[in-house]
Amino acid sequence: MTGSLRAPAAEGEWRPQGPYSLPQTLGVVQRGTHDPTIRVAGPAAWLCFRHDGGPVTLRLDLAGARGSTGERAPAVLRWRAWGEGAQHAGFADAVVRLAGGDDDWAEFDAADFAASLPPRVRRARREHLGLRLPATGRVFDALMPAVLEQKVTTIEALFAWRYIAGRFGDAPPSPAVAHGGDSVLPEGMRLPPTPHQLRRIPSWDWHAARVDSARSRTLLRAAESASGLARLAGQKLEARPGVALQSLPGIGPWTAAEVLQRSHGDPDSVSVGDYHLAGFVGEALTGERTDDAGMLDLLRPWHGHRQRVVRLLAASGFRKQARGPRLAPRDYRRI
Repeated sequence: MTGSLRAPAAEGEWRPQGPYSLPQTLGVVQRGTHDPTIRVAGPAAWLCFRHDGGPVTLRLDLAGARGSTGERAPAVLRWRAWGEGAQHAGFADAVVRLAGGDDDWAEFDAADFAASLPPRVRRARREHLGLRLPATGRVFDALMPAVLEQKVTTIEALFAWRYIAGRFGDAPPSPAVAHGGDSVLPEGMRLPPTPHQLRRIPSWDWHAARVDSARSRTLLRAAESASGLARLAGQKLEARPGVALQSLPGIGPWTAAEVLQRSHGDPDSVSVGDYHLAGFVGEALTGERTDDAGMLDLLRPWHGHRQRVVRLLAASGFRKQARGPRLAPRDYRRI
């Protein structure tokens, strides 16, 4: 028997202007299907995080009825939140930013700019008008999984994040009064670990998570600088928070870009140094693979919106031709 819902600490709704896709927008925030901190399923999502230090469980539901002509009515994103963090000032605005409400595609969609885009990108834009760039406003939460993804396979990174968040993150506020032990919240969801919790992870658990010493050291240094990282969340992109991020040892351009794409919804950051991205962009735009310098040269005409172009290339369905052997996951428990 499913538990009955408790009254939320806060609730509201947001009406996007134009088409809107919840899974395409929040997909970049979710780290794999079994991410303990976020679950997106079609027009609904559960998220667990802290706002102003207080825990939050957030439920998003996208509604939009079809009219008599078969067209979908304007979308309405309804949200409910449980937990102390949802009662803080500014939480409603934070939900809208998280959902991509501050993401402005007007310049990108202007006739002259759109005409400069490759046909593949223009077609993807027409087919994915509901794609927005989310801004979580949480730098440290975005940094943890990004560091775990440094120089390892996707399988290794997702395993590490599930292990660390699942084992050391707190249980989120429950939205349900359970009957028979069931809960409305998907099983296994957790709050992201706090800097304090991260610092308390013993060495053997880093090994069990298959995280090498270089990545664990980077995360521990970031945890020591958590207050400074929190201040970066309030900086505008014009203040170049990525430069400050890279002042921390172990955080380079790739990691900073991966963080800002999620924490700030940066429409221009490109993940330079990614193992696959340059080759993917090169093949998608020219039919030939290229390196990071070549990728940046190809994307230069759309400076200011390069991340939008990359996201649309990914949404287009294009796949880079597979060549050579796959990287094998490493087991750091034996090192």
